[in-house]
Amino acid sequence: MSTSVPAGSLRPTRTDIHTLATDSVDTVEIAVDERDRTRPFLLLHGGGGVQTMADFADLLAERTHSRVLLPTHPGFSGTPKADGLTDVTALARAYVALLDQLDLSDVTVIGNSFGGWLAAEIAMQASPRVSGAVIIDAIGIEVEGHPMTDVRGKSIEEIRSFSWHDPSKAPTAPGGGTGPSPDVRALIGYTGPTMTDPTLATRLAAIDLPVHVLWGEGDRMVDPEYGKAYAAAIPGAAFTLLPRTGHLPQVETPEELLGAILDLDLLK
Repeated sequence: MSTSVPAGSLRPTRTDIHTLATDSVDTVEIAVDERDRTRPFLLLHGGGGVQTMADFADLLAERTHSRVLLPTHPGFSGTPKADGLTDVTALARAYVALLDQLDLSDVTVIGNSFGGWLAAEIAMQASPRVSGAVIIDAIGIEVEGHPMTDVRGKSIEEIRSFSWHDPSKAPTAPGGGTGPSPDVRALIGYTGPTMTDPTLATRLAAIDLPVHVLWGEGDRMVDPEYGKAYAAAIPGAAFTLLPRTGHLPQVETPEELLGAILDLDLLK
């Protein structure tokens, strides 16, 4: 299934539903918004949903004339989720199967928050189709003295206040900011209630491709020391601190994030 938009629009050229199979899951459906140009990027959203990546996907496609894939993780935004998608590794395998189905090569995977954890898991799959990864304010590891903020039971407004360097600039939550974020439940369905994996930091040592870790200096969900520990766990990974931004640089400071990504050695 696909939909089109008028020529010249920065919105997706189409939205496709991809049905695929992996070794551990019989059938997976993934809805993918695609800005179809040249170099392939796979953008992976966090717990806030695909809308936290949509504008940045437009910006990346416009400025780089790249082919930008923006999937909605199964189970988010009311999309179907296969029973076998029980953890982040299973979802990573589904995305590798998607790249195989699309016959893509030289793919740079870019993920924010939960999407950053997912990008790391995809990198660990050692697919020849993936040439590098950019991990932005990721979650998933455990760092002594620097715990993640527990978002369970917090309203959308509270979660956003922890996510922004300048909370006064955060968009107003629908309905006045009351009630839990609906996608927190989808997120926990992959990560478990702690939103961490005690084995992840050790497993990151298996990554054997260029990785750059980018982190907002004002991130109050997972602070910069947590980000440095993330980078230190990945062989050869570089770490860059992004000024005047928080947990969602692609939303709060998209131009600065784009500039940082385009400066990365792994894209040259």
